[in-house]
Amino acid sequence: MSERDPQRDIQSDTQSNAGARHVLDVLYETVESRRGADPASSWTARLLAGGVPAVAKKTGEEAVEAILAAMAEDPEALTAESADLLYHLLVLWAACGVTPDRVWRELERREGTSGLAEKAARTP
Repeated sequence: MSERDPQRDIQSDTQSNAGARHVLDVLYETVESRRGADPASSWTARLLAGGVPAVAKKTGEEAVEAILAAMAEDPEALTAESADLLYHLLVLWAACGVTPDRVWRELERREGTSGLAEKAARTP
């Protein structure tokens, strides 16, 4: 049995997903579809009904849980908590009127810029 080449696997995955919608974009659409739904029928609707403060608080809790999993060096827990954090971050974006494409454009704008240079360029 031959060994797998992780770099080739990444390239293959990237090529096979070219043009495919990213899972976070799809999840954001699902979040938006729950806006105005009965809070008793949907966790997302319940979060959105609580407004930005409630969603922000829950997102913060999920961030802490991801950090704790990382500090415990528990990859499985970190994976699960990261998924929870990303979901809640998308709900927070929706609650605040921020769309994923805005975030993707900002990341693209920063691509190739040193993190130190980017931070130094920010106005205080």
